[in-house]
Amino acid sequence: MTDALVLGVDCGGTATRAVLATVGGQLVGRGRARAGNPVAADPAVTAAALGEAAGAALHGHDPARVVGAVVGLAGVSRLAEPEVSARYAAQWTRLGLTCPMRTVGDAVVAFAAGTAAHRGTVLIAGTGAVAAEVQDDAVGRTADGLGWLLGDEGSGFWLGLAAARSTARALYRGPPTGPLTRAVAGELGSTDPDAFVTRVYQLGRDRLAGLAPLVSTAARDGDPDATAILESAAERLAGTLLSLHPAPGPVVLAGGVLAGVPEIRAAVQQRLAARLGRPGMPAGDAAAGAAWVALRLLGYADPALHARLLAAPPDAARPDTARPGSARPGRTEGLQSH
Repeated sequence: MTDALVLGVDCGGTATRAVLATVGGQLVGRGRARAGNPVAADPAVTAAALGEAAGAALHGHDPARVVGAVVGLAGVSRLAEPEVSARYAAQWTRLGLTCPMRTVGDAVVAFAAGTAAHRGTVLIAGTGAVAAEVQDDAVGRTADGLGWLLGDEGSGFWLGLAAARSTARALYRGPPTGPLTRAVAGELGSTDPDAFVTRVYQLGRDRLAGLAPLVSTAARDGDPDATAILESAAERLAGTLLSLHPAPGPVVLAGGVLAGVPEIRAAVQQRLAARLGRPGMPAGDAAAGAAWVALRLLGYADPALHARLLAAPPDAARPDTARPGSARPGRTEGLQSH
């Protein structure tokens, strides 16, 4: 088994990432492709994204050496549909992989990206937001993850919507003055309040979530409205996790909002430390987390392997809503629409 490899894939609502690693925990390949959440897009397209990312990670390596593989999937419940499952299986065959494709909810690999433990809680904030219990590579109770209409409080979409609301109200009061209002109005190309509102209603959800980075930038420029939005997001995210009344064990913080907006992450950690006695640990690369799960399923459970796998930073960490694809685990989409 010294030349054996494992494959870990994280199929989110924004991007699909894959890593190839030895059973000794050394990363030897990486790949990236477009969104891989079959709830948020055509399963034919998302399955192809899995194949593209995994194929790039496998480049130059014999797929027969891959003895274990785990795919974390936002929208994993769709694989219960035979037509969807067949598309993903076809990609596996095309790549020449002979090991089984083990699929788990994206909350499982997000949790594994932060800890080697078997049991704990994960809070994911990307385009959407969800908290989930994880035990033995399965998702237990969840909170939020209800999608843009019913929940996802504190998520990237929520931040973008809050920025648009704040800007619309400010424009009706008069010419834009604050950093947030100027930035959002400039992004959408209008300072006329009626025209601005019309443009907001014409935006897709991903485009609206794309306004989220403007909030943190404006807050750093001293905008009180932006600061209040970030504080409210942190309060909502911490409240989502705390509503699960987490049992003792690690708490992992994952997703583009928690990774890329330090003000929100710090405020969430402060609240968790006060209520739980532990602030939560930031997750690393979820694809590497998937590789760790694959190793553990093969019997390689040494925490040192986990540390080695997660030591390298993700291939493309982004300071924004990089993970909009975290759907409500085991159900139809909620976050990433992640």
